[in-house]
Amino acid sequence: MRQIQPDLWETEPEFPAPGLKTHAYLWVRPDGNVLLYNTTLESELDEIERLGGVRHHYLSHQDEIASSLRTIRDRFGSTLHIHASEGHLLDEVVPEHETFSDRHVIDGEFEIIPTPGHTPGSTCFIVHGAGGQYLFTGDTLIRGSNGHWFTAYFDGFSDYDALVNTLEMLSTLSPDIIISSAFSGDSGVTVLGDDLWPLCVNEALDGLRRS
Repeated sequence: MRQIQPDLWETEPEFPAPGLKTHAYLWVRPDGNVLLYNTTLESELDEIERLGGVRHHYLSHQDEIASSLRTIRDRFGSTLHIHASEGHLLDEVVPEHETFSDRHVIDGEFEIIPTPGHTPGSTCFIVHGAGGQYLFTGDTLIRGSNGHWFTAYFDGFSDYDALVNTLEMLSTLSPDIIISSAFSGDSGVTVLGDDLWPLCVNEALDGLRRS
């Protein structure tokens, strides 16, 4: 585990496909820690326990489903959450899970934003953290190793129109830090300067429209 903000830790990297890396992120908070995305590295669980364990575990989309979800749930007694449109995909892994469908804010500091397109249940999350506003984009918005921003669109599977609408909506937000699920390059964490966010989203939109 590596601390990247006063209240945010990332797991060791995993390599789900050539050229791609992933991390899970632990948001440490007095009312119970929140784990975002997924890790299959059991070696990280002792460190997560040292940091206070996991109360809630949120997935950004179906690609993060793996048997490790049950391991995490059994170890920490955490509640697993996924968008309702993809909840059935969890039934054989962790039947005892909770689903959401609407945009909403929890405790004034954690916002759930359904962002369909990459997959039907793709979801972004905003954490109002100690280091600013963290936007977890899943695979909806990714910074490549060349520094350019793109979205994970797969012809015949992803929903083009929904993804365009999602990106246009995301461009209206004001995040300080972007944290994707999969990424290429050195890090999935990007600290933004003033007024850069709309440019990042527009770059991904332009690439999508050219695809």
